Amino acid sequence: MLILPIKKKWFDMIKSGEKKEEYREIKPYWETRILNELKRTADIPIYVLFRNGYSKNSLTIKCECTVRIGQGKVEWGAEPNKEYLVLDIWEVHQ
Repeated sequence: MLILPIKKKWFDMIKSGEKKEEYREIKPYWETRILNELKRTADIPIYVLFRNGYSKNSLTIKCECTVRIGQGKVEWGAEPNKEYLVLDIWEVHQ
């Protein structure tokens, strides 16, 4: 399962169901981590554990996501006209 730390603002929005996408820059580090997770699982969508911060004791939520390349929404933290690895959040398990 992919574990991604995120800021509290985004964590709370995902948990409430308001934010339906999370973004990662298209860089070798994220491509490797996300693409390796896609290869490791036969499940579509993949499971992602979003962690509010970096501590092992931080709050977490498990989400079912699909991955695509595309532009994100500015109100959800994306820069305008920039391409990202977009994690589309289909279901939040609380």
